[in-house]
Amino acid sequence: MGKIVLQLKGKYRLSRRAIALLLLSGDKDTHAIVKNLENRRDYTTISRIIDDTRKHYEMPLSYVIGLKRQSQADMIVKHTTRLSPKRQDAFSGILDYITIWPVTGIPILFLVLYYGLYKFVGGFGARTAVDFLEMRVFRAFINPLAIALIDKYVSSEILRELIVGEYGIITLGLRYAIAVVLPIVGTFFIVFSVLEDTGYLPRLSLLVDRALKLVGLTGRAVIPLALGLGCDTMATLVTRTLESRRERVITTFLLALAVPCSGQLGVIMGMLSQRPLALVVWAVSILAVFLLSGFIAGKIIPGEKAAFVMEVPPLRMPVLSNVLTKTMVRIKWYFAEIIPVFIGTSLFIWVGRITGILDVLISYLRVPVCVLGLPEEAAFAFLFGFLRRDYGAAGLYDLFRAGRLSGTELVVACVTLTLFVPCIAQFSIMWKERGGLGAVAIAASTMIIAFLSGMALSLALAWSGLVL
Repeated sequence: MGKIVLQLKGKYRLSRRAIALLLLSGDKDTHAIVKNLENRRDYTTISRIIDDTRKHYEMPLSYVIGLKRQSQADMIVKHTTRLSPKRQDAFSGILDYITIWPVTGIPILFLVLYYGLYKFVGGFGARTAVDFLEMRVFRAFINPLAIALIDKYVSSEILRELIVGEYGIITLGLRYAIAVVLPIVGTFFIVFSVLEDTGYLPRLSLLVDRALKLVGLTGRAVIPLALGLGCDTMATLVTRTLESRRERVITTFLLALAVPCSGQLGVIMGMLSQRPLALVVWAVSILAVFLLSGFIAGKIIPGEKAAFVMEVPPLRMPVLSNVLTKTMVRIKWYFAEIIPVFIGTSLFIWVGRITGILDVLISYLRVPVCVLGLPEEAAFAFLFGFLRRDYGAAGLYDLFRAGRLSGTELVVACVTLTLFVPCIAQFSIMWKERGGLGAVAIAASTMIIAFLSGMALSLALAWSGLVL
């Protein structure tokens, strides 16, 4: 390792020792960075040193380095900690058992989903908090004030349209980001932080392991799938923790297809919670597509099935400070990463309307949207859904509030939009993680499945005569 350190001349964010260890471990990203920063002769010398080092070990260098790190960690623990055995009390043992035994674990899961997502996120977040922020804060105060100030001080009609027009930065971008999506995302972050802090998520992995095997996955995949209910972009990154490439591909596909992010999920639940039967139809449809698509993907994607081994921490009461810290960190991430996307989307729409690009894209989407039996205005929501999933759901929310969607049309639109192509941010991460061809293939397949599922649901509802 010392020889490699001496060859490193470039400027790196990590120490040269850390870079050398990553090179020896075979990290592809580090090799690409070093190859770019070092001259060709030095990189060739480094590669030769690594090849010579490999010859001295029977096992891969990454495995040897991992064992060495583990031994060092064990030595540090031995000299710095003292463990006193603590027997698990009977109540904790019973609680452990009932959370993973299917007979009791599944009802507990439904209770968590009902009170955590349906009542708290869908009820309080998507209805009470959204109604207050949108109607009393933005529509009654911020929007009129912004329009008055812009009309007074900005003479350009084009700039006024950009800032406070129908799709303006303030009247649409910030309104959606802060009044419609933020309350939903915030309440979801609270629920997810509570579940994290209790230690329930690893038990959920054990509970659903058998079900996930139907779609070619193990219980470990429930972590990125659950994270996808918060943000599919972040969850796609977390697929790195899965053992095999096959699992990573299947999980990425399912995240892009049938796992709605918190913003989209909350807005949809906020709309459909007023129509319980419609909510059931939406949930059953998404679950059916998830299982069927995952089953087919598990059969056609090559690779060996991974074994499932997971450490299960003890159950505990959530600590308020931990929950608040995790929630605030995620909300800070939301403000830093997502709100600029909403503002950028308003800018994109503004440029698209001026240049005519938006009309072209909408015209392409109107055909499949009309085939689904939806009004033409819904094409905007699907276009927004590609820019941001929650943005598209918020577009449907506006149509729903305006009375432009019937109960049946609303369910078909929600199912199709949920299954629609991943947003730009998720697509870019898919490109990085699964490669360009893989990302395009996944996005194209989700679009086809979305519209075919929407058409099938529309026909099924018309044939059954079910009134939603």
